[in-house]
Amino acid sequence: MRRSVELFSGAGGLALGIARAGFEHLAVVELDKSAYNTMKENKSRGVSFMSNWPIYHDDVREFDYGLVKGEVDLLAGGVPCQPFSIGGKHKGHEDARNMFPEMARAIRILKPRAVIVENVRGLVRPSFSKYFGYIELMLSYPELTRKRSEDWPAHLARLERYHTKGRKDGLCYNVVHQPLNAADYGLPQKRERLFMIAIRADLGAEWSFPSQTHCAETLLWEQFRTGEYWNRHGVRQPKPSPALLPKLQELRQYLMPPALKPWRTVRDVISDLPKPSRTRTEEEPGLTHFMISGARSYTGHTGSALDQPAKTLKAGVHGVPGGENMLALPNGEVRYFTVRESARLQSFPDEFVFCDSWTESMRQIGNAVPVDLAELLAGRLASMLDRVKAWDSSAISKLTSSLPSGSSFSPRSTAFIPRA
Repeated sequence: MRRSVELFSGAGGLALGIARAGFEHLAVVELDKSAYNTMKENKSRGVSFMSNWPIYHDDVREFDYGLVKGEVDLLAGGVPCQPFSIGGKHKGHEDARNMFPEMARAIRILKPRAVIVENVRGLVRPSFSKYFGYIELMLSYPELTRKRSEDWPAHLARLERYHTKGRKDGLCYNVVHQPLNAADYGLPQKRERLFMIAIRADLGAEWSFPSQTHCAETLLWEQFRTGEYWNRHGVRQPKPSPALLPKLQELRQYLMPPALKPWRTVRDVISDLPKPSRTRTEEEPGLTHFMISGARSYTGHTGSALDQPAKTLKAGVHGVPGGENMLALPNGEVRYFTVRESARLQSFPDEFVFCDSWTESMRQIGNAVPVDLAELLAGRLASMLDRVKAWDSSAISKLTSSLPSGSSFSPRSTAFIPRA
């Protein structure tokens, strides 16, 4: 069994995807009480892959890692992103909510074989480029810790000297990063987030980010070249907007459709839902598919088109969702997405419920990692880890068979113990 630890878990989107990929969580840690209660509620309801989660309501800075028993294959976490978010205050390394040093500390203690870190794309903005390089080196060499009297630029300089000296001693990770758009991997949402993957160097493993599987061009092909999209939904094909005409002109030069699958749209994932209830009621399944009044369109907040992937769902400043958490209907009307619709846009299963207020539920959903994207990345890491373990087992078996009779082999020290 592959074993994992999840920090900064929020409502559990990343953790659920990792569990689906075949990992058993040894600890799931979240400080926010409402998000913690959401995970506990869904665990108690028997949501698939959650029944054995050991969920802790704790601050990562104070969490007792002694509770984690055994080796850890994967450490993951959506490190709090407010310090680096375009929508935040942009304090970065000065912000008390910057938890990257805590992620490095967890790596140092747990020594996982692999690490997934999710954050906002704003982390790689030019204004944060130097600090982002610092983060990568912190994760690469977690045992080279910051001294008490050392500021972060001095620590960075020491890490850079160590990184360039050649031979490395102790715990070391190979770190790669890439911004990913969820829509390019089959999610019905144009959600760009940065993912960092760290792999323990002693494994000698190779890994790369998955290739894009879906694209906008194929969606336009099915909408305005073949009409297949509208036929599938039983909707009359509309006239394309003026903004689409240049792109459609390019598509007319194609003899064959693009090789990738079409982007999935809002309509693709919510069309089978019943009409939202006017108010929240105890009878409404999951207490999540109900209308919220007051939606309006204004400059910069025009909502998500029904026949495109949604714009990025927002958690909002101070937990208040902004105008982008709206659905823009073809007749020009706008309304807020229901909680259930929003959960589908983040690929949470329908059995997963959010029982807080609409504002709090949307905050949790907007902060989540899409479950399907988490499963894709974790599954790719799982395959890599399985190959490493299979190679280790084969190598150990061959070495053991060649030892003198009565000798034993220690895989931790890669040495054999001769007979007395």
